[in-house]
Amino acid sequence: MRKQGVLAGGAAAVTVVLWASAFVAIRHVGQEMSPGALTLGRLLVGSVLLGIFVFTRPRRRPAPGDWKLLLVCGLLWFGVYNIALNAAEQHLDAGTTSMLVNTGPLLIALLAGMLLGEGFPRQLVIGSLVAFGGVIVIGLSSSHGGADTWGVLLCVLAAAAYAIGVVAQKPLLGRLPALEVTWLSCVIGAVACLPFGPALLREVADARPSTVWWVVFLGAFPTAIAFTTWAYALARTTAGRMGATTYLVPPLTIFLGWLLLGESPVLPAYAGGVLCLGGVALSRYRRMPATQVDSPDSKPLSKS
Repeated sequence: MRKQGVLAGGAAAVTVVLWASAFVAIRHVGQEMSPGALTLGRLLVGSVLLGIFVFTRPRRRPAPGDWKLLLVCGLLWFGVYNIALNAAEQHLDAGTTSMLVNTGPLLIALLAGMLLGEGFPRQLVIGSLVAFGGVIVIGLSSSHGGADTWGVLLCVLAAAAYAIGVVAQKPLLGRLPALEVTWLSCVIGAVACLPFGPALLREVADARPSTVWWVVFLGAFPTAIAFTTWAYALARTTAGRMGATTYLVPPLTIFLGWLLLGESPVLPAYAGGVLCLGGVALSRYRRMPATQVDSPDSKPLSKS
C-alpha cells in the first residue's frame, strides 16, 4: 500500500509539471494556430502515441455501459476543455488562465458530492463562495475590457468541462486500465474535432517548424503522458483529493510564463487567484479527528 501511494504521488507530480508547461506552450503556439486546429493536432499526436502502447499489451475492452461515460469524458474533457482553454489563452496570459481553470477541483468536489456520494460539508459551501469571489476579482482586474472578460468566461467553461470529465472518468478506472481509458477518451475527442482538419492542414503548412514541434510536445507530454499518469493516480484515490493536487499548477505556470514568455498576471489578478485557490483549498479541508492524547489515562498509539 505504501509503495502504491508513492507511485500515485509520483504520477500526480508528473501530471502537475506537464500540465503547467502546457499552459505556457499553448500561449506560445496560439500566436500561429487557432484553438480548434491546435486541439485536433494535439489530440491526434496523443491518440497515436497512446495507441502504440495500448496495442502492445493485453486489452480489457469496455463494457457497453462504459461507453456513455467514455463519451462524456472524451467530448468534454479532451474536446471542449482543450478548445475553450486554447481560446482563453488568446485573451489572457498563461498564469491568469491557469488560476481560473484550477477552480476545476472545486467543481469536481461539488459534482463528486452529488454523483459519487462524497457529501457536501460546510467547508465546501464556504470555499465555493470564496473561489467564486476570486473569479469575479480576476474578471474585474481586466485592463482590456471585453476581451479579457471573454477569456474569463472561456476559462470557466474549460473548468466545468474538466470537472465533469474527471467525475465521469473516476468510475471507469475501477473497471478499465488507466491507459485504456485515456486512449479511448483521447480518440473520442480527436474524432469530435475532425471538422477542424482543414484548418489544421493550412496552419501547419504556414507555421514555423518550431511551432509544429510544440504541437507534438503538447500531444506527447501534457496529453499522452500526463493524462495517463493522472488516470493512474486517480484510480488510487478519490476524485476530490486528486483534484486538489492541481493547486500546484498555477504557481508553476506563473513561474514558467515569466521565465519563458516574459509575462505574468496583473497584480489584482494575483489577489483573485489567491482567493480562487484558497477557496478550493478550504473546500477540501478536513479537520483531524480528536485523539485521546490529552487524556491522562490514554496510551500512545502504536504504528501500523
